[in-house]
Amino acid sequence: MAEVSAPAVPSNELLEWPKKDKRRILHAVYRVGDLDRTIKFYTECFGMKLLRKRDIPEEKYSNAFLGFGPEESQFVVELTYNYGVDKYDIGTGFGHFAIATPDVYKLVEEIKAKGGTVTREPGPVKGGSTVIAFVKDPDGYLFEILQRASTPEPLCQVMLRVGDLERSIKFYEKALGMQLVKKVDRPDQKYSIAMMGYAPEHETVVLELTYNYGVTEYTKGNAYAQVAISTDDVYKSAEVVNLVTQELGGKITRQPGPIPGLNTKITSFLDPDGWKTVLVDNQDFLKELESSK
Repeated sequence: MAEVSAPAVPSNELLEWPKKDKRRILHAVYRVGDLDRTIKFYTECFGMKLLRKRDIPEEKYSNAFLGFGPEESQFVVELTYNYGVDKYDIGTGFGHFAIATPDVYKLVEEIKAKGGTVTREPGPVKGGSTVIAFVKDPDGYLFEILQRASTPEPLCQVMLRVGDLERSIKFYEKALGMQLVKKVDRPDQKYSIAMMGYAPEHETVVLELTYNYGVTEYTKGNAYAQVAISTDDVYKSAEVVNLVTQELGGKITRQPGPIPGLNTKITSFLDPDGWKTVLVDNQDFLKELESSK
């Protein structure tokens, strides 16, 4: 695969672009074994809305977008069902998604009443006061239920495990213009976390990067796919990523340009741990949403 051409502007100037760009984490993409079963679980147990659904028979897959608000302004999940595949390996690297709610106890009781699996009963986190619980969906994906009085983004976290936390922080700051929103070290439990995002943790969705002491590699499985992030210029954004991967690792997996048939401009890359991100043109994304209505 050809490399992105050398930047036409000095690298230090190019690295300022992600901080000026209009970016938002749009959705997380992952695979499920029964689309209707998962839609039913998310809408009945979590209270999500089915925002759109499409079937692509010529490519033998269907997908559905679900969330707590419109895709134009909120983070959502994009579920993919590949014809004839009913099971996936989540791997050891993917952690969980998180949903914020004013009353964890009440939501967990509702989930139980509808047959949901609770893997951690509601209660304060160890050494803290935040009330949490963990719930498993029908495919085995974990959802952390977080207690928050209010939040504009109920679907608020994607947790991924990484092998070098400082390297990951630097990568997401430089390649994607994210801010280090919060960092916590828990030596008693032998892990550290870094919350990365485009606004304070209680205002938007964040990537929760987790480093477990002494663990540098994880299996990816074939279930979780990627997060998508908006940009005003996929070409310039790809130049930045290419520059940062030369310093910190990772690689571009799709050169910037329009998707055949859809014309939405994207580029995609892997971070140093192999986690995939897709950058999507802002205007094209809005056109795609409009055309799907």
